[in-house]
Amino acid sequence: MISINISQSTFQLLQASSMDRHISSSFQIPAGSFGMFTIISLATWVILYDRAILPLASKIKGKPVQLGAKLRMGIGLFLSCMAMVVSAIVESIRRRKAIREGYLNNAHAVLDMSAMWLVPQYCLNGLAEAFNAIGQTEFYYSEFPKSMSSIAAALFGLGMAVANLLASAILSAVDKLTSRGGKESWVSNNINKGHYDNYYWLLAIMSSVNLLYFLVCSWAYGPCVERVIKVSDEGNGFKEEEFSNIGAIVKDEV
Repeated sequence: MISINISQSTFQLLQASSMDRHISSSFQIPAGSFGMFTIISLATWVILYDRAILPLASKIKGKPVQLGAKLRMGIGLFLSCMAMVVSAIVESIRRRKAIREGYLNNAHAVLDMSAMWLVPQYCLNGLAEAFNAIGQTEFYYSEFPKSMSSIAAALFGLGMAVANLLASAILSAVDKLTSRGGKESWVSNNINKGHYDNYYWLLAIMSSVNLLYFLVCSWAYGPCVERVIKVSDEGNGFKEEEFSNIGAIVKDEV
């Protein structure tokens, strides 16, 4: 679902094109460059997480602190859902403003509304990808035997490939169902006539269902290898940083 949500860049491009992208009197951000906020958010979080947040949390608690792989995947799914909610709210505001200014039939008109309104959804998508992608990769490598490491790496790419196909299928289905009876499609070429906000709400609902499904699967899976080793050997004097290595050895032997 995260990859499906992130693949909606075409609609965000249309939104940015219809909004004021000036950050000064002589410079405006190209509509296609707003995706950089996703990359900036992702990179910034990865750096802060490893270099600032974890060391600070470990110093406060007096012992090594690290978020589990499953927890990070869940946080990523939640943030992706929130990104779609924010996208729907911003698009609803943008569309109402376009109609008030008389641009219902003019999809190329530029509104008196800053395109910076789009930045939060890009940042949320970046954070969602940072949490989920790294957590997912770590989960595969820690839970699979070392002999399956190549399969672990391929699973993440496979998920992204399937998501792109599903995104196209969802878009086609929404376009077909909402344009019945001569109605204007939610994903009309005219962004002011369409209801892109409703489409974002649909993705938000699907993301929330997906999050619930993840929670059920996470509960059914049980604790990860590192957690099992930590609980069973709690009184044997093992150091915190040794758990991941022990877990990998146990998996290989199994």
